[in-house]
Amino acid sequence: MSEDAPRLALLTPYGIDTGQADTSAAALAEACAAGDVAAVILRLAPSDERTLVNLVKRLAPAAQERGAAVLVCIPDFKGDLVGIAARGGADGVHVDKADETALRDLRGRLRDGRILGSGGFLESKHAAMAAGEAQVDYLMFGGLYPDGAAPDRDLVRERATWWAEIFETPCIAVATEATEIEALAATGAEFVGLESALWFGSPQAVTSAAKTLAAAGGAR
Repeated sequence: MSEDAPRLALLTPYGIDTGQADTSAAALAEACAAGDVAAVILRLAPSDERTLVNLVKRLAPAAQERGAAVLVCIPDFKGDLVGIAARGGADGVHVDKADETALRDLRGRLRDGRILGSGGFLESKHAAMAAGEAQVDYLMFGGLYPDGAAPDRDLVRERATWWAEIFETPCIAVATEATEIEALAATGAEFVGLESALWFGSPQAVTSAAKTLAAAGGAR
């Protein structure tokens, strides 16, 4: 693969819980073995911290053993996200629509090189720049909303292009349909994210997406 080629990031379905752990771990293992996957964002259902730590322990190795970093995301969770990620053996955390104060707090609490990622910046360039100043490790543009609605694909592409052209902090541009992958790869984003409908249970889709990104890298 070209050094300029973007890499894949996989977004799980929202609300994964203990009852879905075995199915989810199998899907992650198959997907991460099917192509060059850099990272997986685990979107977990809120629960008590012990349950969440054990869930991360069950899921993370399926991706990590195949070279992918694992980020824990728990929408609407009020507990210790950093502690869950660390105790569960994850590589970091992902949050959406966090303000600069919250991001700086998370940055200060993450130890041992753990990753801080953030999304939810389609509506505000200012918020995206503030997140960059808070020293997040990546910004994410796009991705389904928790209610299942898809963001405007043209806006996702525009924001990713704007960010990649100006800022050094890496970004993920998320595809909700396979037809978007090539255009997002051309934005200059370091990573192209795949929503769960594109890969969960369909490892061949990861192989196809990886080939598309490799070709895009050769064209950069």
